[in-house]
Amino acid sequence: MYLPDFEYFTPNSVEEACRLLSQYGSKAVAIAGGTDILVKMKKEVMAPEVLVSIGHLSELKKIEYVPGKGVVIGAGVTHNEVMNSKILHEKYLSVSEAAHQMANNQVRNLGTIGGNICNAVPSADMPPILIALDTTVKIVGAKGERTMPLENVFKGPNQTVLENDELITEFVIPDGNFTGSTYIKFGLRASGALAVVGVAASVQMEGDIVKDARIVLGAVSPVPVRAKEAENFLRGKKAGEELFAEAGVIASGECRPISDIRGSAEYRRDMVRVFTRRALLKAVNEGHV
Repeated sequence: MYLPDFEYFTPNSVEEACRLLSQYGSKAVAIAGGTDILVKMKKEVMAPEVLVSIGHLSELKKIEYVPGKGVVIGAGVTHNEVMNSKILHEKYLSVSEAAHQMANNQVRNLGTIGGNICNAVPSADMPPILIALDTTVKIVGAKGERTMPLENVFKGPNQTVLENDELITEFVIPDGNFTGSTYIKFGLRASGALAVVGVAASVQMEGDIVKDARIVLGAVSPVPVRAKEAENFLRGKKAGEELFAEAGVIASGECRPISDIRGSAEYRRDMVRVFTRRALLKAVNEGHV
């Protein structure tokens, strides 16, 4: 398989990248690690005439903690950089652990967190935990910039709200009151497997009472979906395995899985039930965010 011919630009800034994307419109795509785009081009799934490289831009490569704001992660940060970040280990270990479950070491060395989000694959590992932690994104385009909750970025499989000339530049995990969070997944192999089911959970505890909770389901709907009925059910109740088992049953009714080669819809729905209980128990018992 060979790559088709294309023009290649290496802009010096996000602003220049957005101008190029605006100039070439639907003929152009932004590329960072290329672990998804180049494969699709070789398979003739997509054939952009212009590639705008952004993986080298230093402004997209930061991981920093800003007091009063939270942890800021540039869209060009690789999954291995997320996995090994001392800041994330201290502030949001669950995000690093989710990155560790991504694909394999070679892909993690190249693939970026921004690319993982913009690909909008329903089975992606990073969106559920980031949404569970109430992450917001900064989007920059030729006409300006905007911010929004990450959960509002996804429109469907491989579809986001981004315009042709827009880029996600950073993710902000806010300073919050979460006392624990986690992401767990089931794949068909021990490593490198796409999620058949993924569940992220974050909790805010007051003693043994669940003051607040967020549950996000991956690979069981066209987009990552919050199990809001299960979240509401948990609030104000005493934590425990029986409570979390009931929340799992509720969450399993809030997803819309499909049947494919990796598992039936019925199997995925039952796995949501089991994994929601496990994720909540882990988030409460390990007590780290």
